[in-house]
Amino acid sequence: MTYGFRRTRDGGVRVRLDDNEVQVVRSLVGQILELLEADAKEAGDDSGAAEIGMPSLGISGRTATPDDPVLARLFPDAYGDDAEAAGDFRRYTESGLRDGKRAAAATVLTGLDAGPGLIELTAEEAQAWLRALNDVRLALATRLGLTDGFHLFGSMDPTDPRNVYDWLTFLQETLVRAVR
Repeated sequence: MTYGFRRTRDGGVRVRLDDNEVQVVRSLVGQILELLEADAKEAGDDSGAAEIGMPSLGISGRTATPDDPVLARLFPDAYGDDAEAAGDFRRYTESGLRDGKRAAAATVLTGLDAGPGLIELTAEEAQAWLRALNDVRLALATRLGLTDGFHLFGSMDPTDPRNVYDWLTFLQETLVRAVR
């Protein structure tokens, strides 16, 4: 079991993950990446513009809150009381936010290629891990129906997904402390 992230002398961080921990993080981050990839196609992002030699404008075809509760949590409305303003904001920002989330997830998956064992991250990679772990925790909390702050379930059942949520909370907290 990991003791969490630790700062290195050069400003990076490191963590030791066993095989099961690597598999859990890889699976959950991979699922987020798949969800984001499918959502980009559904939203009608103009990211395919590069395929025909045109620069992407970063515009999403979506103006309404996504139907999937996880996506709605990852991309909340900017203006809760003004649907038109929220739609305009979403149209011009969601694609870029999605690209950032996909890049962070890819950074984590690349970092996991070194594991199990010691995984060392630069300060920039650590920031990407923070963003990706946050996305995973938001998605898992949404699927589990967790709506308020910290949860400590303490169940001894290793198949209880709430234990994974607790472990991810611990991992993210140690990463926050290591990068400050």
